[in-house]
Formats: sequence, C-alpha cells, structure tokens
Amino acid sequence: MPEIPRLLEPQQLLDLLPRPDILVIDLSNEETYLSGHIPGAVHLNPGLLMSGKKPAAGRLPALENLTRLLNKLGIDKDRHVVACDDEGGGWAGRLIWTLDVLGHEHWSYLNGGMTAWRNEGHPLNSDTVAPEPVQRSYSLDTTWLAEAEDILQALGNEDFVVWDARSRDEYDGIKVLAKKGGHIPGAIHCEWTSLMDPARNLRIREDAKDYLACLGITADKHIVTHCQSHHRSAFTYLVARLLGFPHVRGYHGSWSEWGNLPDTPAET
Repeated sequence: MPEIPRLLEPQQLLDLLPRPDILVIDLSNEETYLSGHIPGAVHLNPGLLMSGKKPAAGRLPALENLTRLLNKLGIDKDRHVVACDDEGGGWAGRLIWTLDVLGHEHWSYLNGGMTAWRNEGHPLNSDTVAPEPVQRSYSLDTTWLAEAEDILQALGNEDFVVWDARSRDEYDGIKVLAKKGGHIPGAIHCEWTSLMDPARNLRIREDAKDYLACLGITADKHIVTHCQSHHRSAFTYLVARLLGFPHVRGYHGSWSEWGNLPDTPAET
C-alpha cells in the first residue's frame, strides 16, 4: 500500500476510510462528536492525555496509564492513527505528540480537522464507535519531550529556540497564570492560532514555514515549544513536525510548571 501523508486533506481521508489499518481518533468536544463525526471515528476525551496534577496539570500521565489508554483505543503497532478535533489542531496535536513520545510513528493530521470536514460536506455518522482493545507495551522516547532542566541547560545557545505559543498578554506578563508571569528568557512569541487559516476552514496556513522564519523559528534550530499546559503548544509542535523540522520538543510542564518553580528565570 502507498505511504500515507502526515498531513491529510479531507478528501484524501475519505478515500482512505475503507482501509482496515486506518483509525480516526476524534478529540472534539463530546457533544460535537455525538452530533456527527467521521464514519468509524473513535472519540477520545483529550483530558486523558494529561496528568491533571496541579500545578503542572498538563504533564504526561504515568506510562502505565497511557499504555492502558492507547490499548483501549486499539492502537496496535500497524495501526495508522489519523487525529482530528474541532478547534484547529490543539488536541489533535497533543495526541500526535503523545504518540511520538511513545514511539508510535504511524500517524497523520486531518488538515482543518472537523471544521474542514463538516464545512466541505463530507459524510457524518452519529453512532458511538467502540474500538477493539489490544495488548501492547510502550516506553518513553525523550527525543520529542522537554523538561525544565533541558531548557535551563540550553538557554543562551545560539542554535536553541523557545517557541512560546501563549497569548501576547501571557508572554508579556500582563496576564499571570502562575506564581510569576512573563516568559522564558529569549523566547520567541508565536501564538498558536496565528498558524491557522480561518479562510481555509482552519487549515495550517500555507506560508507557515516563511512566517516562522521571519520570527527566527527555523529548521536548523533546536526548538522547544510550550504554552500553559502543552495543549496550545501541542499544535505548534505538530506544525513544526509537519514542516519537517528535525529538532522539536514539547515542554509538557509548560508555564504552569516553569512559572511556579522557585529558581526558573522569567522576563517581561
């Protein structure tokens, strides 16, 4: 069978749906999912991809919990996961980042997600889909995962970039959602929704690579991206992956961790 692109257009996915190795996972709001979803799509509550433990509630859950979740979803080693959501890619990106961290390489993102699928008239189904569970073990691949210590060690390196996907007010320290506000020293601000194209049903903007290059976020850099909980920055991670950037990691502690640690530096 031909290789499946990482970035799928709705019509491409429609053509692929009959394949038995395709597993569409929809991370939309549950009400939205029940009102109509891609035929055969399994619903996933995106909160299950986070530990929920404050202050850094966005950190990964325990490996055993993630293993149980992915096995329940039916993700065996040959299954090709197509992730989508109804918000432009944040939760889909979080699933894809999680798959990367767990070493599952067979994934794609539905460009524009359910916004594009619905608005462009593709078929919908309202049945709840129960996947067939599998038994599989996982281990963590830290290639794609960043911790606070990694950032502290890399600050000041010429080839290192922190991509802050939060709002401008969070970045500037006007809106404070932790013990301290502001941003990691030297971080480049690029708010997550600026990579979405509302005129094309929330697809990733076609000039994303040039847009990021103008900000100083380029493929030759070692990039760590974060937001408050690694939800918004899961989309920016996904964009970097789809652009072929070889050195990108998601900081799952994000600002909810960094902003509450006593010895981490912050700028405003």
